[in-house]
Amino acid sequence: MALTLNVNGTSHTVDVEPETPLLWVLRDNIGLTGTKYGCGIAKCGACTVHVDGKKAFSCTMKASAAVGTEITTIEGLSEDSSHPLQLAWIEGDVPQCGYCQSGQIMAAAALLSQRPDPSDLDIDSAMSDNICRCGTYAQIRKAIHRAAEIAGG
Repeated sequence: MALTLNVNGTSHTVDVEPETPLLWVLRDNIGLTGTKYGCGIAKCGACTVHVDGKKAFSCTMKASAAVGTEITTIEGLSEDSSHPLQLAWIEGDVPQCGYCQSGQIMAAAALLSQRPDPSDLDIDSAMSDNICRCGTYAQIRKAIHRAAEIAGG
């Protein structure tokens, strides 16, 4: 079945089954591999994207449910890694293995869009669905605060 998805401001028509997880459509059909597969059951956050500006787990969202929405992936935050979160992540040397980081950044971006100057409690709550196997939570929190500064929050 042909589905048309708006991803990072571009319309993509893909021929997939309607129940295909959005994650696989993004990666396999559209070629955006920044969004990662972690658990497949929306428990780790590696697959986090934005759907209409809100955090969404693409591993459990059906592609058909995303039709008519605006999907943003890590590739859509900025063309040149100049988003305040990307700058703060680099400045703070946040990633170790890096696998979860696109999901972490997307979750943080959703938070900052609602709370431009978040407290530690805001950050902990917003990021609780995103697991980092390397345990870089302190660096992530610091980078989110730094991104808020960069953005003028």
